[in-house]
Amino acid sequence: MDHAIAEAHRWIDEALAAGPAPECVTSSFQSECVILVHFLAARRPHIPVLFLDTGYHFPETLAYRDQLTAQWNLNLVTLTPQITVAQQESQFGILYQTAPDRCCGMRKVEPLFAALEGYNTWFTGLRREQSKSRANLEPAADFKLPSGKLLRKISPLAEWTTRDVWQYMKQHDIPKLPLYDEGYTSIGCRPCTSLPLDADDPRSGRWSGKKLECGIHIQG
Repeated sequence: MDHAIAEAHRWIDEALAAGPAPECVTSSFQSECVILVHFLAARRPHIPVLFLDTGYHFPETLAYRDQLTAQWNLNLVTLTPQITVAQQESQFGILYQTAPDRCCGMRKVEPLFAALEGYNTWFTGLRREQSKSRANLEPAADFKLPSGKLLRKISPLAEWTTRDVWQYMKQHDIPKLPLYDEGYTSIGCRPCTSLPLDADDPRSGRWSGKKLECGIHIQG
């Protein structure tokens, strides 16, 4: 645990020292993201914490987000899609059932990538252990937005295990999102999140096991 914490601190400190500024951190308020925000808020108290409000979140996620934002005095930046859930469903039907990639694109990928145009360094809570699609994750890498803008993407918890995550939460008395106590292991939009289908795959409860990524972390 001490080694994992030290490595995370090293990646964060090196990234903040090297730049380029301005920096931001994305957070879904799952435990990894919360730990990363905890690290960064100690160094950059006003760092923008970007949260994607898709309109489909669990109420528990939104309540937990608000709880930590108030408790830690976070600089929360809420990102929203161009159209509301009602408008989308009226125009295109229930996309999370018929075309989940398109739904994720409209409600997650597009608003986040638009916001990231304003930053040069992007911190994420990704971990290699989360899924096979992240097994080769590098703690630091370049990421190109569709516009061609190049970001420095930093994932300081890349090597952390699930055990590391829960140990850190416990050691620092950080409350966890209550949905974990119901058996969820990866939590996104409510319609596309279920209990894990495979006990050995934390993200197997996302999108009914049909895919592993929403598209945000797929290099364009």
